[in-house]
Amino acid sequence: MNFPRICLVRQDLADRSLKDIPGEVRSQLEKADLAGRVKPGARIAIGAGSRGVANIAAIVRAVVEYWQAHGCKPFIFPAMGSHGSATAEGQAAVLAGYGITETAMGCPIISSLEVVSTGRTAEGIETFMDRHAFESDGVVLVGRVKWHTDFTGKIESGLVKMAAIGAGKMAGAHQYHVASVTLGLEQVIRSAFRQIATSGKLLGGLAILEDARHATARVAALRAEEIEQREAELLEQVKSWMARIPVDSLDLLIVDQMGKSISGTGMDTKVVSRSIEGLFNCFPGLPRIRRIYVRDLTPHSDGNAIGVGMADFISDRLLGRINWQATYTNGLTAGNPAGARIPMHFPTDRTCLESIAMTVGRADPGQMTVCWITDTLQLGVLGLSENLLGEIRRNPALEVASPPMPLPFDAEGSLPSLRQLEAGRTA
Repeated sequence: MNFPRICLVRQDLADRSLKDIPGEVRSQLEKADLAGRVKPGARIAIGAGSRGVANIAAIVRAVVEYWQAHGCKPFIFPAMGSHGSATAEGQAAVLAGYGITETAMGCPIISSLEVVSTGRTAEGIETFMDRHAFESDGVVLVGRVKWHTDFTGKIESGLVKMAAIGAGKMAGAHQYHVASVTLGLEQVIRSAFRQIATSGKLLGGLAILEDARHATARVAALRAEEIEQREAELLEQVKSWMARIPVDSLDLLIVDQMGKSISGTGMDTKVVSRSIEGLFNCFPGLPRIRRIYVRDLTPHSDGNAIGVGMADFISDRLLGRINWQATYTNGLTAGNPAGARIPMHFPTDRTCLESIAMTVGRADPGQMTVCWITDTLQLGVLGLSENLLGEIRRNPALEVASPPMPLPFDAEGSLPSLRQLEAGRTA
């Protein structure tokens, strides 16, 4: 079967990366004067999450050092809801996978699923906080502010959601997702956040913003009482930096890897233009994508393949990496069983693509329009089919970086990763 030839294409994404990340973290925390809210010797609980945030170990270490410099006793706790298979050991392992260990951080890491009730919201939703965090003298959350993959609002994914769902462990995550079916997730996390804030335990948080290159572009230390308003402003800013697949329509999107370290839904729904329940092309301004093929699962996902149900086809390699306990726990807690559905799967990349070609409505598979990406966080280099060259050349933000080439299958029918292809063709 003939497939379209592929060109490597570079997308001009603005580089907003900070040059001295630890220094900026310390500077922001000093300006917010969070240490002024506690007495010397205070035990400070620092919440860290499960997402693959750029430079997260360096950022968390800088937060730890800030508190130590002010005579406090910080410790780290996982603020990640039901992730890590909803076990204390699994959540500690997720942090360790990002380099957040006791040795590297210079402070204890206390991982537990025990929670304390912090009351009920106006809607009657019970709210929770990690017990060790609640028993500390103050809680500080460290998390990325980003658009959410399931809804659109003024507040989406960030410190507000982390305070509610992340710090609330599985008990909180389940309560809030159940309530969100009727109330909507934005209302639920806002309301839960406000109730949690009344406990007086939350000192503030460090908001992390990433640019379109997945680089740390800004950090902002926020006091608890300003988190909700400031996060809305930060979200608007980071949305303006968002990278997109730069074509109007595709027959096929090839994704080298998905997973929790990429997005809460494995793939960013607002890149692939599908909902977690598999609804097609449901976001305005994004390309229409007919078929999605996903090749692998990231190691940092701990086998959690929630979101795999958005794909039409996957490789047997990806299927073999799935930890069904972790995936089902996440899907049930979030109320998204569709995200754990198994797509059609075949042993090799060639067999998968041959099968896909039968379903896109092209009599000649060589006429398929194709985009190949590493994952939905990394859109600076893409593989685009030769038949999209006209559209590519009309876009001043795109640069063709290689001549058209056949898809480089090996003797077993496997493809390299896009990164490997780029290294071999453009070095």
